[in-house]
Amino acid sequence: MRWNFSSRARELSDADAIVISIPKSGRTWVRTFLSAYFAYKKGKQFSLDFTDRGEAGVPRIVYSHDRFEDRTKGNAWDRLRGKYLIPSRALRKAPIVLLARDPRDAFVSYFVQLTRRNPATPGEIKELPIGALLGHPRFGIAVMVEVMNGWLEEFGDRSDLSIVRYEELRADPPRAFHELLRAIGEKEIDDAVFGPALDFSDFRNMRKREAAGEFGSKILQPRDCEDPETFKVRQGKVGSFREYLSDQDQGYAAQVCAALNPRFGYDFRSGNPAAG
Repeated sequence: MRWNFSSRARELSDADAIVISIPKSGRTWVRTFLSAYFAYKKGKQFSLDFTDRGEAGVPRIVYSHDRFEDRTKGNAWDRLRGKYLIPSRALRKAPIVLLARDPRDAFVSYFVQLTRRNPATPGEIKELPIGALLGHPRFGIAVMVEVMNGWLEEFGDRSDLSIVRYEELRADPPRAFHELLRAIGEKEIDDAVFGPALDFSDFRNMRKREAAGEFGSKILQPRDCEDPETFKVRQGKVGSFREYLSDQDQGYAAQVCAALNPRFGYDFRSGNPAAG
């Protein structure tokens, strides 16, 4: 069941398009590109929340972790109110983009987020080694898989649902971001601003700007400029889970991820992040 009786319901409603993902799936990257594209198209200055505002001629996009935040961030009162859930009516009215990433890579980045960037993380969670958090009943990788599967069960049969994979965005940004724009309803893509927006949201440029404090957003600020692990734009590598997880933990993660709906396009038996 889905409802939202909290004060956040309004900001999660009235969307022209909705982007849903588990954390660390490239949402900030996507949001940066879309905000740059539509800001340049309108002749305005970039801001990370440009597509959040509902400005005339610009689609209002809601970005949400939805059921994942409901499971991991909210307390009992938040869950009772549905504080982090997109209301059913809002979901019915707008096309949905499921932004997907190999849960193993997403989990590793989420682990770094919890233990190195997020000051609100409980102390007992911050002190857990990565292997222990991997199997945690609230913050572990199984929750990511369950939530991703739940989204497909809920609205996977809709004609206006698109799955955009992080790995495809990394492999071929021009093609993948073209597809993203079409998925949110941009029928005629303005090539004059598409290239500059793609350059602006380039991973290296974003990291450089974050280090220099040029984004003007608390979201895109490192906790410690001397510690690269505390950057919001951290590595962005495909398959980086191998650098963090032991062989035993990789085996456990692959076993859990084998339950992920094959529509997401991942092959965990071969060890390759994406099936192609």
